[in-house]
Amino acid sequence: MATRSVTITDNVSGKSVECPVHVGEYGAPVIDIKNLYKELGMFTFDIGYASTASCRSAITYLDGEEGVLLHRGYPIEQLAEKSSFLEVSYLLVNGELPNAAQLDDWTHSIKMHSMTHEHLSRFYQGYRYDAHPMSVLAGVCAAVASYYHSTTDIYNPEHRLMTAKRIIAKMPNLVSKTYRYQSGLPFVYPDNSREYVENFMYMMFSWPTEPYVANPVALRAMNLLLILHADHEQNASTSTVRLAGSAESNPYACVSAGIATLWGKAHGGANEAVIEMLQEIGDVKNIRKFVDRAKDKNDNVRLMGFGHRVYKNYDPRAKIIRQACHDLLDSMNLDQPMFEIAMELERIALEDEYFISRKLYPNVDFYSGLIYQALNIPTSMFTPMFALARSAGWIAQWMEMLGDGDFRIGRPRQLYIGAKQRDYVAVAQRK
Repeated sequence: MATRSVTITDNVSGKSVECPVHVGEYGAPVIDIKNLYKELGMFTFDIGYASTASCRSAITYLDGEEGVLLHRGYPIEQLAEKSSFLEVSYLLVNGELPNAAQLDDWTHSIKMHSMTHEHLSRFYQGYRYDAHPMSVLAGVCAAVASYYHSTTDIYNPEHRLMTAKRIIAKMPNLVSKTYRYQSGLPFVYPDNSREYVENFMYMMFSWPTEPYVANPVALRAMNLLLILHADHEQNASTSTVRLAGSAESNPYACVSAGIATLWGKAHGGANEAVIEMLQEIGDVKNIRKFVDRAKDKNDNVRLMGFGHRVYKNYDPRAKIIRQACHDLLDSMNLDQPMFEIAMELERIALEDEYFISRKLYPNVDFYSGLIYQALNIPTSMFTPMFALARSAGWIAQWMEMLGDGDFRIGRPRQLYIGAKQRDYVAVAQRK
């Protein structure tokens, strides 16, 4: 129950409405405006919903000013250091960390659902060989809905949990096939003797003619990337999944909608933009000139991979992944100009007062792009990798929404600025 309220008064009509103020465990209090239209005949206007809490959630909390990210109360730093992606996915979906028996059961269940229907493999052939992987992935994910009619009663908690397991289990399969179709390589079936991340790498990169042995440092880096991207509160793609889900849509279609939103360059495509920027710089000797252009307000050059819409401090995920990035590059003894450019750009930005004063620190996209590059993952596949990780958060958010007794279909309002009502004029009479 709210213990305080805010009174909003229309200074023209003199009418007022008392709005309860709700206080969460962390974050700014929120004003409950559900009676605003009823009492005053008004809506709020908030472009991009930057000042609007669209839901109640117990899954993820982030504080952009302090650089804090918590999943179910656990700091991302602790999860990244001590946990695995499957354990974090269990936490997001179920609300608590599993004990040993629960984790074994969860892991076994995920493995048992890693296969996809053989007919689905033919779906890929409907795409051009050079189709963007996110286009393919969104379509294939939505197509998964065709195979589970009997277990997608969204109001059945057991069905919802089964759907969560299937989404988390099948995404590595869908993503790896997307990559291999684009590359002209044969599809690889899951190998349940391998752990989740290793199995994904096996499906991505193994050859039928050779045994596959994964680099442990690469596996550690990939596990970190999946954990760090697993959920990030009510961002654009998560909000899209919730909005689609509020219409009682099929859960696989909801995740597909999230994939489509994540495709945007301002969202999941940012790590692609980092690599494109490094390619544009081309040489270490060009960095200073590029940085000076980024400082020039009259130049449209942007320093990609620095700063964040929410974080006004160092992105806590970037601090973690930075070390993993350096470890991976060192272990693989890579001698590529792009990595040299990236490391020098990082050094300059962290020491330059212009970027420090504006809190333009390297973010998770800056380092994740470098790790993907080091693992020989094509730039076009960066965002599908992001989708693989974020699918755990999407399905957890979808489950939470459906379990909320107050949930209703999403229906944002608008500020109409078009023409006033007018009468139709026949085409012959129009001037």
